[in-house]
Amino acid sequence: MTHAAQETFGEETVREAAEIIARYPQSRSALLPMLHLVQSVQGFVSPEGMRFCAEQLELSEAEVAAVATFYTMYKRSPCGQHLVSVCTNTLCAAMGGDAIYAKLREKLGLGERLEGNEETAGEPGEPGSLTLEHAECLAACDLAPVLQVDYEYFDKQTPESAAELVDRLRAGEAPAPSRGPGLRGFRSAERQLAGFFDGEAALESVVDGSSQAVETLRGAQIAAEHGWVAPEAEDVPIPEVEEGAK
Repeated sequence: MTHAAQETFGEETVREAAEIIARYPQSRSALLPMLHLVQSVQGFVSPEGMRFCAEQLELSEAEVAAVATFYTMYKRSPCGQHLVSVCTNTLCAAMGGDAIYAKLREKLGLGERLEGNEETAGEPGEPGSLTLEHAECLAACDLAPVLQVDYEYFDKQTPESAAELVDRLRAGEAPAPSRGPGLRGFRSAERQLAGFFDGEAALESVVDGSSQAVETLRGAQIAAEHGWVAPEAEDVPIPEVEEGAK
């Protein structure tokens, strides 16, 4: 491991990297959680972090970079204490997602021109600092418009409620999400995505967090009340392919 990587990623991170690798039959399969581990240490995936992953997994830096630059969950610049993701996909946008995003950019003093997909207000990683991003579908269309803080849902938002949420985050509060466990900060969320829960109590708090909503289950409830079931699939014979046919 290079000297620079040794300074940033100490013995504990190397040990945890080995623990991640041991979960998989092929070491290269550990790359995704490894990148989350790097992000939990640095607050983003730096060239140094990609080099660390390459060395631990015996991959080329190009192979690691190809993955790190493909997925939007891996950030290329340092993130704030909290990551605020506003859904601006079709339904959320139509229900007010674009207005929420514009309101938060204005409130955070990010100006009129978008510089990349993520922008940070405050010194990255410092208490009260926030990284704002517009996100593709967050898979909660029935609760639109939605946003996430550190990947936890805040449903049925308005520009006003989102602005209040940001004020509370910048003041050091941790408002309760609409669903799921409580907020823990971007780096802690990344650590959990890497598979480390830092104690049984922490794991139980994540598992026990409510993740369902009345709106999401309503269709299933109506079907059960009326005794509706999906029709049985008919057996369709598979046509035989003549030998030598393309």
